[in-house]
Amino acid sequence: MATDPVSRFFGGSPLAVIGRLILVSILVGVVLSALGLDPFDIVRSIHRLFESLWNLGFDAFRWLWRYLLLGAVIVIPIWLLLRLINAPRGK
Repeated sequence: MATDPVSRFFGGSPLAVIGRLILVSILVGVVLSALGLDPFDIVRSIHRLFESLWNLGFDAFRWLWRYLLLGAVIVIPIWLLLRLINAPRGK
């Protein structure tokens, strides 16, 4: 381990640490950009991100509800008919 105060502060060679920080910053920036965040207006961007996620969640619920109703129109009557046909008969 280096005894140089600068190397000790950085946790290694300053040039290597700065290079890794630049690469990680670029990767995180790409991910945040894909999420729609803007570094110059971060508060508004975060609000817009959560609003989009909220709306996406309700769109998924609406999509799921439509498929449930569509399937139930077929499944419930068939189930009811099978229950009536296979019902035990009294003697």
